[in-house]
Amino acid sequence: MEGEDGASAPSTPVTPGTPGAPLFGGFRNGNGRRSSSLLRSCKCFSVEAWSLEEGALPPVSCALPPPPISLLRKVGAEFIGTLILIFAGTATPIVNEKSEGAETLLGMAASSGLAVMIVILSTGHISGAHLNPSVTIAFAALRHFPWKHVPVYIGAQVIASICASFILKAIFEPIMGGGVTVPRVEYAQAFALEFIITFNLMFVVTAVATDTRAVGELAGIAVGATVMLNILIAGESTGGSMNPVRTLGPAIAANNYRGIWVYLTAPILGALAGAGVYSAVKLPDDDRHDKPLGGEHSFRR
Repeated sequence: MEGEDGASAPSTPVTPGTPGAPLFGGFRNGNGRRSSSLLRSCKCFSVEAWSLEEGALPPVSCALPPPPISLLRKVGAEFIGTLILIFAGTATPIVNEKSEGAETLLGMAASSGLAVMIVILSTGHISGAHLNPSVTIAFAALRHFPWKHVPVYIGAQVIASICASFILKAIFEPIMGGGVTVPRVEYAQAFALEFIITFNLMFVVTAVATDTRAVGELAGIAVGATVMLNILIAGESTGGSMNPVRTLGPAIAANNYRGIWVYLTAPILGALAGAGVYSAVKLPDDDRHDKPLGGEHSFRR
């Protein structure tokens, strides 16, 4: 919705004016001229100066806020999205091991990147498509997501990861271990890699999900490409997890917990750092269009 001063529209519609005022009062004054004082006071409308030339009226637009989405629907979408992501991201390494390397690192990176992209494009407008406890915690820490919803979201993500992993175990029992992300380097190196790639991921996520100046319509492509790039960087060393539940579910199904502390700590710290750094360097909000307090940004633009 175009504002009165011609500024770009905020990510969510603004709240209409105070209820109870006369709806059509103040349209005509004693001189027969029309007044837009009432409509200008209503934040829902965008009205140019009334024109009397040739009896033409200026365009009037009004945008109402979308109906609220229930928490149950959000959690359901988050569960399904995380299930798809973990299934795809874990199945590809398993198939790669079964086929003796036919998928290659590029194929595994592309699989996870595509999974992230399609889930964001399909469920981002419902749940925000966090798909990752690190993302949920980072959004909440920067007040882009309510803390009261954090346990529910993380619970859905963990359960979805476990469900996807046991489905894969039922299908690929002998080689289920191929889908577990374990360090193939020293723990310090693995921690550093997971921290850095999650920093990269959350920096991009924060940009496309919370900054009104970013191209939000390309959020799925941007985040999916970042995931693919990160796996190409760290896939051979750590598996390129970036996500605690990407490691937790397969570890439980395969009973392999080697180095799991790296994947439960480094992604969370990296996500907090990435979100914080982008929030520090982004352009100031002169027109007050970006209001993180009380809003859920994520991928709902």
